[in-house]
Parts: sequence; structure tokens; C-alpha cells
Amino acid sequence: MNTPISPSVATQIRKADHIRICLEEDVQFQQTTNGLEDYRFSHCCLPELDHNDIDLSTTFLGKQLGAPLLISSMTGGTPEAGMINRRLAEVAQHYKFAMGVGSQRIAVEKPSVADTFAVRKYAPDVLLFANLGAVQLNYDYGLDECLRVVDILEADALILHLNPLQECIQPRGDKNFRGLLDKISKLCSTLQVPVIAKEVGNGISATMAQKLIAAGVKAIDVAGAGGTSWAKVESERAENPLQRRLGRTFADWGLPTAECITSIRAVAPTVPLIASGGLRHGLDVAKALALGANIAGLAMPFLQAAASSEAAVYDLGEILIAEITTVLFCTGNATIKQLQCSGSLEHIK
Repeated sequence: MNTPISPSVATQIRKADHIRICLEEDVQFQQTTNGLEDYRFSHCCLPELDHNDIDLSTTFLGKQLGAPLLISSMTGGTPEAGMINRRLAEVAQHYKFAMGVGSQRIAVEKPSVADTFAVRKYAPDVLLFANLGAVQLNYDYGLDECLRVVDILEADALILHLNPLQECIQPRGDKNFRGLLDKISKLCSTLQVPVIAKEVGNGISATMAQKLIAAGVKAIDVAGAGGTSWAKVESERAENPLQRRLGRTFADWGLPTAECITSIRAVAPTVPLIASGGLRHGLDVAKALALGANIAGLAMPFLQAAASSEAAVYDLGEILIAEITTVLFCTGNATIKQLQCSGSLEHIK
């Protein structure tokens, strides 16, 4: 007779599975892309710039960043995840990137693993985002739990991630999303740090962004389709044929990242906007910024590097900065703001 495992142990197992599957299995979108390939920068053969004068610094939610980059939310809750978060935090501190952590639900259920998320000691000056699933507000979570995860991280903001498709496929997923917008609104009005709404790879539409902003959300992370498919990740963890079939059927479901950026910017021109979802290099980042995002988030490239070595994460940070800088130089722009106002990105399809 099998002995039932506790919810916290099940969550730990799931987190370990997620890291392993993302690193070892092919769980990327196959047909749906991030949409950025439909855009091209107009090359400037005479930039009239000194390369040394290019400045990638920016601000987001009132905090200074060395470059418009976010190490997107990934993991926590296991020893390997703790090591990954430490490496990522040290690099975020070095380059002054923003950083988010994975869902901290496990840290609420099992406080002994909270230290795998607590990276402030490695990143004292970094813009840090705590993270919980919005759906947990329908499962006995409230202000106290949100304050707890913010305190664990000493975070500057709280991400509420929205993942209805993943919950549909995940074994024993939490699928009661009824009334969540009102609960998000109440949380936004009482929590002392800004709330960021984030998808997990299927995108946020302009209509939903408007509703979230009206509810009090201070920033949007589009997390569009085109990168890691969490439907495919969960199908790899399936406990029965139905879950496996669902994951495969909806493997390419979602709104491409580029489409999310442009549609949200059309209706919300000033909301702080994070572009993520299938961004793999600095050219993707620059395109996302030129389309209207304030900063851009990458997850898979940082996960692969952090799982490899500390040096690999530093190398990735340097490469991304060099790639973004090259875009600015070869479009004749000295700053991110100039790039965004230059009109140098062309729609080619």
C-alpha cells in the first residue's frame, strides 16, 4: 500500500521535475513563435557615436537598473534550485539586472526551504520580485501569505502569476479561477509593494491587461508564447493518458510575445511593461524594447547557464549586454530611450 505524500513534498517533487524536464527534454513551442522574427532593425552604416558612450541603464518601478534585463522567475524550494538562485542573484547584482524567483508557495507550506529563495544577501541592490500563483488566493491564501513571501525575499514587488492552462494539465492542478480579479484588486489596495501580473508562457491580451491595470496591478509581464511550453512540461509529468494528451494538444497554445507587447501598448501606453516569453538573446531583447516594453525577461538561457556553472551565468550576462549594445550602436542610438523613439524597427511581414 502506497503511503500518501504531503502537499509540501509533492510541491518539492514538482519543482525538481520542472528543472529536470526543462533542461533535459524538448519542451519548447514548435509552431508558435514569439513573433519577433517579423521585425527587423534598419541598419545605420554611420552611427555618429562612440561605442563607449552607449548607456544601457534604465529605471523600472522606481529602481535603477544597469541594463533593461530581468532574470525571469524560475525556481526555488530544492537544494539544486537554491544553488541556481544564488548564482543568478550574484550575476544580477554584478550587472544590476532585475530578478524574480519561482513560485514561493512551497516556502509557505514548508518554511524550512525558504532559504532557497532568500537571495537578498547575494543581491543587496537588485530589483527583486517575489512570486505566488494568483489562483492561490482562492485556496486560503491572502494578505498574510503574500506578505510572508515578500518578507522572505525582502522583495521590491510581488509577482502574481496567471497559469490557467498549466493548472488544467498539471496533476491535481488548482483550477478554481472564479472571482480572482476582485481578490487581486483587494490585495493591490492593501499590499505595501507593487503587484505585477505575469503569465507563464501563454500571453496576456490587451483586454486582460486593461482589467488587471484597473484592478490595481502596477506592471504587466506579458510572458507570451514562443519559448518554453508549460503544457509540454506538464505532459512530461503526466500521471495518466488524459493529462499527457492535453499537454500535447495545447503545446502551442497562446499569444505570441510580440503581439502581446504591441496590443497592450496600444491600450495602455504608460503601464510598466515586461516582455518575456521565448526571448533567447540580446537582439530579441532589443526588438521587444523597441516595440514598447520597458525591460525584457529571459528564463531558459539563464537556467541553462546557472545549471552549468557560475562562470556560464556571468558569460551570459556579458553576452546579452554586448548584443544589446551592438543593436544600439548599429541603429545610431546611444540610450534605450532613444532606441524606443527612433522608429528603427520595421515590420517586415
